[in-house]
Amino acid sequence: MKKNTLKYSFFLVFFFLLIACSTKNNTFLSRNSHALSTKYNILYNGGIGLDKGLKSIQGNNQDNFWKMLPIEKMQVDESFADDTKAKNADFEKAETKATKAIQKHSMNIGGREKNSQIDEAYLMLGKARYYDQRFIPALEAFNYILYKYPNSSNIYTAKIWREKTNMRLGNDAIVVKNINKLLKNTDLKKQTFSDANALLAEAFLNLEKRDSAVTKLKIAEEFSRINEDKARYRFILGQLYQEEGKKDSAIYYYDGVIDMNRKADRKYMMHAYAKKAQLYDYETGNDTIFIEKYNKLVADRENRPYYDVLFFEMGVFFDKRKEQENALEFYNKSLDRKSKDPYLIASTYRNIGNMYFKNTDYTMAAKYYDSTLVKLDPKSREFTFIEKNRKNLDNVIKYEAIAKRNDSIITVYGLPAPDRKLYFENYIVELKKKDEAKRILEEKEKEKLANVERNTKADNEPTAVNPQSQPGIVPPGVGVFNPPSANETTSTFYFYNPTTVAYGKLQFRKSWGNRILGGYWRMASSKAANDDAIAKEAAEMTQDSLNAIKDTIVIEKYTTDFYEKQLPTTELAMDSIGKERNFAYYQLGLIYKEKFKEYNLASGKLEQLLKNNPEEKLVLPAMYNLYKIYEITDPRKAQEIKSKITTNYPNSRYAQILNNTGNDDLALPEKEYQKWYKLFQEEQFDLVLDNIDNLINQYSGDEIVSKYELLKANTLGKVNGLAAYKKGLENVADNYPNSVEGKNAREILEKQVPNLEKLDFTTVDAKNWKIIYPIANEDTKTGKKVEEAIHKFLDIENFLKLRTSIDRYNKTQSFVVIHGIKSEAYANDLAGVFRDDKKYKISNKAIIISSDNYKIVQIKKNIDVYTAPKIP
Repeated sequence: MKKNTLKYSFFLVFFFLLIACSTKNNTFLSRNSHALSTKYNILYNGGIGLDKGLKSIQGNNQDNFWKMLPIEKMQVDESFADDTKAKNADFEKAETKATKAIQKHSMNIGGREKNSQIDEAYLMLGKARYYDQRFIPALEAFNYILYKYPNSSNIYTAKIWREKTNMRLGNDAIVVKNINKLLKNTDLKKQTFSDANALLAEAFLNLEKRDSAVTKLKIAEEFSRINEDKARYRFILGQLYQEEGKKDSAIYYYDGVIDMNRKADRKYMMHAYAKKAQLYDYETGNDTIFIEKYNKLVADRENRPYYDVLFFEMGVFFDKRKEQENALEFYNKSLDRKSKDPYLIASTYRNIGNMYFKNTDYTMAAKYYDSTLVKLDPKSREFTFIEKNRKNLDNVIKYEAIAKRNDSIITVYGLPAPDRKLYFENYIVELKKKDEAKRILEEKEKEKLANVERNTKADNEPTAVNPQSQPGIVPPGVGVFNPPSANETTSTFYFYNPTTVAYGKLQFRKSWGNRILGGYWRMASSKAANDDAIAKEAAEMTQDSLNAIKDTIVIEKYTTDFYEKQLPTTELAMDSIGKERNFAYYQLGLIYKEKFKEYNLASGKLEQLLKNNPEEKLVLPAMYNLYKIYEITDPRKAQEIKSKITTNYPNSRYAQILNNTGNDDLALPEKEYQKWYKLFQEEQFDLVLDNIDNLINQYSGDEIVSKYELLKANTLGKVNGLAAYKKGLENVADNYPNSVEGKNAREILEKQVPNLEKLDFTTVDAKNWKIIYPIANEDTKTGKKVEEAIHKFLDIENFLKLRTSIDRYNKTQSFVVIHGIKSEAYANDLAGVFRDDKKYKISNKAIIISSDNYKIVQIKKNIDVYTAPKIP
């Protein structure tokens, strides 16, 4: 009976405890049991997931120190959709735990929450969603805390997190309003106060109110108790002052980051040193102290992960100091570190490319610019700028090669015969040295390969086997030269050790040479040795004979005649080479001036052009461009050039522009161009062609010339057909490659012209046909008569709604065309009516042609091909 009482008492106690812990009962036991279970079980595990997810974000989000750092490290991925589905497993776990805590342990009694940990659960829920970049659901969680738990100890934290979420949603003005209100009316803890000011600073930055942002970020840095945040805030303040050009303030905050040393992540300290290097004053700074400091940083083992940055900044230092050898050395050291920072690699390649460009090694510069583009973001402005320069560099390489080659030819051609011969002989001496060095290098490589092959063969020869070994058992190392193994037992028998066997073979060959296995090999060797001597002597004789023959053969490129024969032999050829050289110098001057803003290089090329006695059409444009360059670099020289133009060429367009006495047409080339382009649209091709060359000469050297050249190409295409059009486009593309017109011409040549050239007459039954009557352009009487006859017919019987026109074919011929015919048979019948009917009596030969073939005739100007007799 007593046992039964205890048994039932136990169940009763358990039942009452269960009732007491119900979420519906507002008792001390119920409140505290649910709070403890929520905090130390569910929220603890959720917190572990949240921390793990946060660490993964911080690890994956690599800071870009080349740009302004965001105040909050988390970077938003724009490709993420702001939906309700979790993307990170750790945040999903935290969200699940927070939801579980709310669902199972919430004690909402009488409209108020009795579990003191539920606000923590909602805060965790909001944070998990925020870091998972689902900002709208996160905002709902934070708003719920503010709505349901106004007296919560986390109320201010929840307000800050709500505004962080608002900022991510683009509501920066609301953030500023609410955080200012919070700071004004509330006494916050220091870290919470710091977080609020940091958030406010980031909102001000988004609103482009930098002064306000700096003020708030200083407060955040001062009150922060987290060293990582403190270092970040100082670094950002340094960046803000650096962008404003306040070097002293920027250096002050970078020094503040450096002073923290190991208290924060070392990356802030190392990039602070890099930023200070960028702010170094090359006029007043102490180079010795600068170099000593960076050598000390390099010597510190802790800085090894940042060698790529340190070496790059040292390269920049020597680059600015014009010490190119040292700069190149450090740039290459930076590249050797295999940095994970793509922009650092791109910057290094770019700087090396710039060095080669300044040294006029354009081929190498182009290679480094190519490498730069691979590492740059294709959407960035810098990518567009370097890509444009890289394309322009192709033209620089082309024209520099032409100028260098033609200068060399002209120089050598102008030498007296003895001096020219001496020049070639000196060149041949240098060429032989280079070829000999190349031969020696090749022989060394061959010898290396031969040694490798010989050793491989020696290693693969079968080694001796102990005749006393058991059948079927192969001792270690037999058949192959295996490396010694730590697990193998060393054998004392000579032939069991492959190393000693191989060594013995080599020593035997060294002492005795190759011997045939025989009875008493030492005695038999005399004959073999004698045979070897005879063979060796024969080989030496053969080699001597070959050398003698080789000495009698003179390689052509080692003779002066070889080069003499390649020189031009006529003044006409030399004149052509000179013109090509001069045009290359002119193009280089324009490219350096307009595309690269390298005014010294540009003026050098144009000055050299004027010394080369160029053709008249290049003189004035070169002088005018020199004047524009010297206006920027040397005003005194600009006035000298201006005086020469106005004095020696007073009636030229350039003199009138410089004196401000030109009429509107001269001062506004674009206006003149539009006038001629309108005539082209009106199909007054003869008038355009009669004047276009004069216009090109008049505006020679002006950017408008490329437009006139393209207009000329289009006009020639209309008059003379596809072949003339192609030739005109090639002229524009080759002579004006940097202009918009030159690039358009090149694109047309590559994409459209090949398709036009493939067009051919078709024999497919077409649905649209034409009748054409060829008429000489001068014979207006016949043309008018044919047109009147056709109109007479159309006025009477035009039930098919035919129409007529006069189409220009070429410079001497036009077509009277009847359009709208639906079949070849009807076209033939109609042509017969015009030929035989006395009312019309058109004696001119009619040509029946489909609309598709007519287009080809007008494009290629090949009506003769169409009307030629068809060979079956």
